[in-house]
Amino acid sequence: MTDRREVSHLLRRLTFGPTAAEVDAAVRAGYDATLASLLRPAAVVPPPDLGAEPAEQADRQKVREEQRAQVGELVRWWLARMAEGGGAEKLIFFWHGHWATSARKVRSARLMLGQQQTLRRYGSGDTGPLVRAMLRDPALILWLDGQKNTRKAPNENLAREVMELFTLGVGTYGEDDVKAAARVLTGWQVDRDAGTAGLAPRRHDDRPVTLLGRTGKLDVDAYADLLVRHEAHLPFLAERLWVRYGSGGAPTPQTKARVAAAGRNTTALLTAVARDPEFAGTAGTLVKQPVEWLVGALRQLEVPVAKIASGEQQKLVNALRALGQLPLHPPSVGGWPVGAAWLTTSSTLTRLRTGQRLAALAPAAVDRLGRGDRLETLANLLVVDAWTDRTRAALSNVKDPGKLLALALASPEYAVH
Repeated sequence: MTDRREVSHLLRRLTFGPTAAEVDAAVRAGYDATLASLLRPAAVVPPPDLGAEPAEQADRQKVREEQRAQVGELVRWWLARMAEGGGAEKLIFFWHGHWATSARKVRSARLMLGQQQTLRRYGSGDTGPLVRAMLRDPALILWLDGQKNTRKAPNENLAREVMELFTLGVGTYGEDDVKAAARVLTGWQVDRDAGTAGLAPRRHDDRPVTLLGRTGKLDVDAYADLLVRHEAHLPFLAERLWVRYGSGGAPTPQTKARVAAAGRNTTALLTAVARDPEFAGTAGTLVKQPVEWLVGALRQLEVPVAKIASGEQQKLVNALRALGQLPLHPPSVGGWPVGAAWLTTSSTLTRLRTGQRLAALAPAAVDRLGRGDRLETLANLLVVDAWTDRTRAALSNVKDPGKLLALALASPEYAVH
C-alpha cells in the first residue's frame, strides 16, 4: 500500500493543492503512476476572447484603461484555469515566474496570453525549442527592451537577462558575451496588432561575433542552441526547479547533479526531482507562494471559480494583490521571492480575511466541519498531515465552522508544506 503522506507530499508539490479525493486516488494508483499522470503535458486550452488590441488614440488614459481591463480579464481567466488544472498548470506558473514578464510594462493582454500559450506548447519538453521560442516572444522583447536593440544603438538588457536569469546563471559568461549576444538579437521588432515579432534587416547587425566560445555569424536559433548546450544550463535549471518544487533552498551538490543528469527535457527533470532520495525529506520546508495558497484552497474547498460572479472573482484577485503576488505582474525580471518573505504579520492577517471569504463561498465544506471530529475532518479537507499541539489548541477553541476553516487556512501547517 502506498504511503498516504508520501503521495500527499508529491501532490502538494506538483499541483497547486490536492483534494482529499485526489489523495485517495493517488494512494490507490501508487507513487510512480501518480507522478506520471501529474507530468502529462498541458492540454490545448481555448483562449479567452479578449477582443481587439486597444487602438492608440489621443485619449491615452482611455487606452490604458482598456488595456488594464483586458489584462484583468486574463488574470481572472487564468485563476479559474489554475483551480481546474493540476500538475501541468502548476508548471505553466513555474515558467511564468522563471521567464518573469510583467503586463505593467508590456501593456497587452494578447501578448501576455501569447507568451503563456508558448509556455504551454513548449514548457514540458526540451528546453531548446522553449528558449528559441522565448527569444522571439513579443512580450519578452518589449519587457526587456529588445525593441530598442538596433544595429546603431545596441541594448544589452535582453541578452544579459537571458543568460543570467533564464538559462545559465551568474558567473557563467563575460561582458564580451553580453555585447556579442546583444548584437545577435538586434533588429527584432514587435507588431502589437498582429501579436508577432519579426526581424527588421536594416536594424540587424549581421557581422560575425564571438559568443560563448563560438565565432561566426549567429542568428537567434544559434544563440539559443549555445545557451542550452552550455555546461551551466542543466545545473542552473535543476536548481531552479528544486527551489520551487523541492525545499525552497538550494539543493545539495549531489542532488543538483542527479537532477541535472536527467537531461534537457523538463518532464524528465521534474521526474528526477520527485524521485530524488532527498525529496521526501523536504516535507514541511517550502513556503507556499500566495497564488499556490489561494488556488490550493479554492481547489480543496471546491469553489467553482469560473462560475462565481465576476465581482467575487475580482475580490480573489484583490486578495492576491494584497498578498503581493498577482499573476502577470511579477515585481521584476527576477520574478517573485521564495521562502520566509511570504510569512509576515500582514500576510497572515490577509490570509485570515481571505479565508473568511473562501468559507462564505464554500458552504458545503463549512457544513462538514459542523459535525464529527472537526480537526480530523479539517486536516483531511486541506490535506494537512498533522496539526501541531499549538495549532490544535487554537483550533479547538473555535466554535464557528466558518471561522475554524479561515483560521486553519491561515495556520503555519497550511502555509508551509
